[in-house]
Amino acid sequence: MTKSNEIFALITAGGSGKRMGYKIPKQFIELLGRPVLMYTIERFYRFDKKIKIILCLPKNKIVFWQQLCIKHNFNIKHKVVSGGSERFFSVRNALKYVSSKGLIAIHDGVRPFVSNETLFRCFNTANRLGNAVAVMDITFSIRKIVNSENISQKREYFKEVQTPQVFETELIKTAYNQKFVPEFTDDASVFEKYGFDINIVEGNRENIKLTNPFDLIIAKAILENNKNFK
Repeated sequence: MTKSNEIFALITAGGSGKRMGYKIPKQFIELLGRPVLMYTIERFYRFDKKIKIILCLPKNKIVFWQQLCIKHNFNIKHKVVSGGSERFFSVRNALKYVSSKGLIAIHDGVRPFVSNETLFRCFNTANRLGNAVAVMDITFSIRKIVNSENISQKREYFKEVQTPQVFETELIKTAYNQKFVPEFTDDASVFEKYGFDINIVEGNRENIKLTNPFDLIIAKAILENNKNFK
């Protein structure tokens, strides 16, 4: 496989934030004075200043985001595109703006703590094998619910899936041409449904998805105690 010429980051930020209990979507909630989404974009820019960043937002929040960028003097170059009714349609629409051959990392806008090491592992593996998905070992006990019963499972058979999920641009665009089904929970599931095998790489423990108020407490602690994410 030849080395890819360009790298992209497609950041999806269509969440509503209802579980957060805020009036604004969770990607716009401030952490130590700045919106979560700005930290996320910055992670990719710090990894490679030449990366082409595409931000997918709800259409009715694009102007609000532009106002936030002015307010916080946020000037990292990125292209903003409109999302869809489901994450699947948001990603498929954003992929229209990727015309070059290369690698694209698809990432949750509310995961502001992906590490440079995780990004390197993802891009390096995808460059060799066509795709790479960041995962972590499960450290807690799990049980499977079957009808009215529950059954203990061996956790070493399972992984916690994170983003980024990195793909060769032509391959992921092809996979997203297929019809949507509710089983598509992430980009890897779309890619796999089309018939491709998935390669997994180690993520990083800090790379949490901010979903509820407790996650914000953890996020603030990470920012205050880890200089790599400030």
